[in-house]
Amino acid sequence: MSSPGTLSSIGLFAGIGGIEYGLEKAGFATRLLCEIDGSAQSVLRQRFPEAPIEADVRTLKALPRVDLLAAGFPCQDLSQAGRTAGIGGTQSGLVDEIFRLVTKPKSSPSWLLLENVSFMLRLGRGAAMEHLATRLEELGFTWAYRVVDSRAFGVPQRRQRVILLASRTEDPRPVLFGEDIGEQARDPDHASAFGFYWTEGRGGLGWAVDAVPTLKGGSTIGIASPPAIWRVTDGMVFTPDIRDAERMQGFPADWTAAVGSDRRALGKRWKLVGNAVTTSVAEWVGRALLSTVTSGRSMNGQVLARGSSWPVAAWGNAKGRQAMDVSMFPSGLVHPSLSEFLQHEGAPLSARATTGFLQRARAGSLRFRPGFLEALDAHRSYMLSSTDEQQPLLL
Repeated sequence: MSSPGTLSSIGLFAGIGGIEYGLEKAGFATRLLCEIDGSAQSVLRQRFPEAPIEADVRTLKALPRVDLLAAGFPCQDLSQAGRTAGIGGTQSGLVDEIFRLVTKPKSSPSWLLLENVSFMLRLGRGAAMEHLATRLEELGFTWAYRVVDSRAFGVPQRRQRVILLASRTEDPRPVLFGEDIGEQARDPDHASAFGFYWTEGRGGLGWAVDAVPTLKGGSTIGIASPPAIWRVTDGMVFTPDIRDAERMQGFPADWTAAVGSDRRALGKRWKLVGNAVTTSVAEWVGRALLSTVTSGRSMNGQVLARGSSWPVAAWGNAKGRQAMDVSMFPSGLVHPSLSEFLQHEGAPLSARATTGFLQRARAGSLRFRPGFLEALDAHRSYMLSSTDEQQPLLL
C-alpha cells in the first residue's frame, strides 16, 4: 500500500461519486471512474475533472494499479423498491464484472470496497451475500461487512447499507469493527419534525424521528419521489429541496447542478441522489484504512454456519465465517435536528398527494402518531384553499 495520504482508488458504478468524494476527503486520489448513466457522467466530469471516465464496466479489460477498488454496484434487483430479481438479475448481476477484473492477484488492488442495500441480506434467504462471500473466498480474499446507518455519520437520514471490505493481504476487521458507539435514539416527544414516505401509507410508512427515511432512486409509484416532512411546530407538510437532499447524502448543495434545473432535470437529480452512497460513510472507511491506531476491541465473533441468516455484521475467508456483535452505529457523530439541518424552502405537499396518502392510511391497519393524520387533514384543507398550490415534484 502507498503511504498515508497518497492512496489511490478506482470507482466502478460510480454514480455521482459518493464513495469517491468521501474517500478523497479521507486522503485518497481517484484514478479512474466507470459509470454508464449520462446524467451521472455530467456530474462526475464537473466534480472529478482529472479522473478519466469509462462508460461500461463490461468493456474494461484491465485496471490501473491502485490501492482500492470501490463499487456501489447496482441495487435495482436487490432492493424492496426495485425488481427483487436477486443477484442474478441483469443489473445487480454486474457485480461479477468486479470479480472478473480482480481475478489475477498481482494486478488487482489491495482492497475491495463494495456497497449495497441491506435488504440483500434477506432477499432470497441472503443469496446475494452468499454469492459475494463465496466468490471472494474462491479468489483468496478475507472479507468483512457491516450494515451501517447514515445517521451515525452526522446526517438526518435513516439509511441502512451494507459496507463490505475485502483484501487478499490485509485484515478488514479492524477497519469495520474497530468502533461501535451504539444507536443514540431520538426522543419522539421532543422531536420538532418527522419524515415519512407520502407514496406509501397502507402497509408501510418509513417513519423517521427527527430525520427522513432513506432517500431512494425509485418509489412504490414508480418514480423518484422525495420523502415528506411533517414539521410539528407549525404543522407544515412538505418535501425537501434537492439541495438539502444532496446535503443529507453528505454532498455540498448543488452537487448535481450540472444535470440542470428544469422539472425533468430535477427528477433525474432526485434519482441520482437517491442512488448515491452517503459520502461520510465512505470517508469513515477511508480514514480507518489510513489510520495506524489499533482497536482494543475483539475481532472474533461467533461461528456463522453456511445457510444461516446473515447478521448485521460478519467476516470470513476460505477457512470459515463468523458473525460479529456490533451495531449499525460505528461513529458517534450526532446529526442535527431535522429542522435545524434544512437550509432551503421545501415544496408543500400537494392536496392530491396528501389526499392519496390519507386514503391509503385510513384503508390500512397502520397506527400513527397522535395528531399526525389530523395535521395532514389540516394541511390538505389549506392546500385546497390555496390559489397557487404547488404540485409535488414529478406528480
